[in-house]
Amino acid sequence: MTGTELLTLAVTLGTALVLVSITFLVARARGKYDTVDTAWGIGFALIAVLSFLLTGTGVVAGVMTVLWGLRLATHLYRRNWNKPEDPRYAAMSQRYGSRPAARMYTRVYLTQALLMWFVSLPVQLTGSEVGVFTALGAVVWAVGLFFEAVGDAQLRRFRKDPASRGGVLTTGLWRYTRHPNYFGDACVWWGLYLVSCQQWPGPLTVLSPVVMTWLLVRGTGKPLLEERLRQRHPEYARYVARTSGFLPLPPRRR
Repeated sequence: MTGTELLTLAVTLGTALVLVSITFLVARARGKYDTVDTAWGIGFALIAVLSFLLTGTGVVAGVMTVLWGLRLATHLYRRNWNKPEDPRYAAMSQRYGSRPAARMYTRVYLTQALLMWFVSLPVQLTGSEVGVFTALGAVVWAVGLFFEAVGDAQLRRFRKDPASRGGVLTTGLWRYTRHPNYFGDACVWWGLYLVSCQQWPGPLTVLSPVVMTWLLVRGTGKPLLEERLRQRHPEYARYVARTSGFLPLPPRRR
């Protein structure tokens, strides 16, 4: 690994830590810890831009990351801004006692900064060469962005429809997977990893998409969301029985 690459990793790590620290202060002022969700996409976009400025390489991966990150940040900002605290953060805040700020900062915000930096390693270490892996990665990324953006749009329309209030979305992409946005997110990062595989040391960053996929499927993504949906919607169990949990598949016959 070159000195420029090491410098890039140090600068981007420091940037991620500063970003989440500023976000924490904003969250405290707003009284909403879920503000960090909006900063998640912005952080990835910022890391991609800094990586390009410092190394002069990774244009393709950088553009892909900025597009993904800004779309995600915009979506989450619109979804969360004038609504109550996300139940996940509210539950964590209650669990941390009467003065949860320090624990929220160290256990949630700093953890997200480290994850942001680690998951984005393929973007930070992508070279300037363009070839077969670049094209393959771009295809996987595009599929992921489609599932994520379309899935979010379908869910947004469903929630705005008064006739859908209290129901479960079972049409569109949601007919084939219970989490098209999570599936799309995983594809985005596997696509970026494939782009980085075009040139050394990109292939060494394989744990980055593995960690992101694990977070979505087994970590703070799918399990926490589905637990809440089961409690709020009795019919969700029937939806689970016939619909794939992650990979898009034809509905199962009951």
